[in-house]
Amino acid sequence: MIWIPIDQKRDIPFIRQVYTQIRTQILHGNLLAGERLPSTRQLANELDVSRNVVLEAYEQLIAEGYIEARHGSGTFVAEGAYLEQQYHTKSDPFYERDELSNEKDLIDFRSGLPDLQFFPRKIWAKLSYDVCMNSSHTVFSYGYPEGRPELRQALVRYLVKSRGVQCQPHQLVITSGATQALTLVAKLLLKKGDQILMEDPVTRDIQTIFSTPGSILHSIPVDEHGMRTELITPDFNPKCIFVTPSHQYPLGSTLPIQRRIQLIQYARATGCYIVEDDYDSEFRYEGAPISSLQGLDTDHVIYIGSFSKILSPALRLGYLILPPHLIKECRKLKWFTDLHTPSLEQITLGCFMEEGYLERHIHKMKKIYKKRRDHLVEVMEEHFSHQVKILGHSTGLHLVAEYQHRVFTEDFVKKMRDNGIRVYPVEDHAIKKGKHQNQMILGYGHLCEEEIEEGVRRLAECLG
Repeated sequence: MIWIPIDQKRDIPFIRQVYTQIRTQILHGNLLAGERLPSTRQLANELDVSRNVVLEAYEQLIAEGYIEARHGSGTFVAEGAYLEQQYHTKSDPFYERDELSNEKDLIDFRSGLPDLQFFPRKIWAKLSYDVCMNSSHTVFSYGYPEGRPELRQALVRYLVKSRGVQCQPHQLVITSGATQALTLVAKLLLKKGDQILMEDPVTRDIQTIFSTPGSILHSIPVDEHGMRTELITPDFNPKCIFVTPSHQYPLGSTLPIQRRIQLIQYARATGCYIVEDDYDSEFRYEGAPISSLQGLDTDHVIYIGSFSKILSPALRLGYLILPPHLIKECRKLKWFTDLHTPSLEQITLGCFMEEGYLERHIHKMKKIYKKRRDHLVEVMEEHFSHQVKILGHSTGLHLVAEYQHRVFTEDFVKKMRDNGIRVYPVEDHAIKKGKHQNQMILGYGHLCEEEIEEGVRRLAECLG
């Protein structure tokens, strides 16, 4: 006899319930190979369901190879359908992060999140509708790995004007977010044993991406002026140097022209590339955005940007600007990664930019984010007075709070989470550990002023 509880209240068809439970018992070894199953009429009577329910469930199991019907003998569990179960108790940090972000009443100071309630839905919906209804049928076919010409042309015009980038449309490759752009660069430039120079601290995900090919990371410390370029010596012989010159992540410093020139001279002398990640510099609150490093040397700088911070992470739209001699190989890598980034979203974004909506949106959001940044700085000073130093607040969607005589351990971060607040230690992003234990990252772009105020109050309570 098979025990198959049927739940009348579940929104799952009876056929699926019967099929799933028999399948599970076979996979787990509760029903053994060669064991005879009840007849369809008998099982239907036991479960108090229509015989057709059991017939269709059996037919599906036979089609998938779990059971077999023997003429004149009945239905039996098939050989080779048992799968030994493995149980993993260690949690996945990505799932943990998602679950935590959904906790009720949790104030999450995660960095890099724009306020999505201000995403221009009506404008985007109208443009998307127009693109879908009025474009040629060819846009629904396969595209090209480098991306749609409408978006690449719009991007060139925007970047030349706003970021001082020097490029032509053929130098761009549209990617599925900055993460794919970084991954393509790592595949393009690095192999096992190659060396890369990297800012320290720097995002953990970036460390993982660039070390995946088996390359060797050499950390270069960051100070209040960005990467300490004077520590880069000829004996390193790197394939590339990774920097965030306009707004160093996470400490927020800006690389001055003298250090930029040192990097370019080093790249020219050694033949290596500079990878410039320009992740959120549009939101600069004191003056215009800092000009790109790429604009100083188009042959040795690979420029990476995305729309995750300025519009929405859900769009998954980013881009690479490449020196001419890397274009062909990068397009090839992109093709074998995912053929191309979704075309309709690219065309919609191109229209959004060409009609001036992007610049207006950035202008609007800069005012909102500046007000939130100012409020965060104000309430931090109210609660902590001279105990805290604020770093990297001129640009972007986060700042760094540096405390005197504090160490942000895992246990302390857990204590804060239990108190309804989530913060992010800078030390988590350090390549060489031990130098940033008293610093934490506070993202504010997605938090309203009331949430910022309550979050800092909870933080002060934990630190009190």
